[in-house]
Amino acid sequence: ILLYDTDRVPVGEDQRQHIELTRDIAQRFNGRYGDTFVLPEASIPKVGARIMDLQEPTRKMSTSIGGPGTIWFDDDAATVRKKIMRAVTDTGSEVRHDVAGKPGVSALLDVMAAVSGEPIAALEERYAGQGYGGFKKDVAEATVAFLEPIQARYRELMADPAELERLLARGADRARESAVPVMERVRDAVGFVR
Repeated sequence: ILLYDTDRVPVGEDQRQHIELTRDIAQRFNGRYGDTFVLPEASIPKVGARIMDLQEPTRKMSTSIGGPGTIWFDDDAATVRKKIMRAVTDTGSEVRHDVAGKPGVSALLDVMAAVSGEPIAALEERYAGQGYGGFKKDVAEATVAFLEPIQARYRELMADPAELERLLARGADRARESAVPVMERVRDAVGFVR
């Protein structure tokens, strides 16, 4: 983060502490050696910053734990639909965002808002009085549509290993080029002779 003069870092809510640690390091270095590093800020989206597990909606969706409550970027459309249609919902049938009282429906509303870009309030209004069935079906279709271009690009890259290597090398070159001026400032600040 510090190596690239990053001022805003897009992260989920559970990664905020990493940005705070990075800020602490930068502030300590800057305090000791002078203004060298940019102090980064966390850029946390209002919607989708913490997506909850579809089977256990009181814990976040986790790639390290996995299971039927986790949607993977490479899940095929049928699997995504199945996972969302089997997602845990709450008693009643009201589609309302209430994390404490309706964690299952709230998790699905968060997913829908994140993949569609539609505000949660508008989704609550659209599904008022309709129950969970149609809502879950729409969440599944919106999620499949959101993942399709990502999956298509992934397949395209994986089908051409040489192009993938070329893109990775180009990215590494650009990263190195961006880091050189920062490292020069660091060496100057610390007093390393070049």
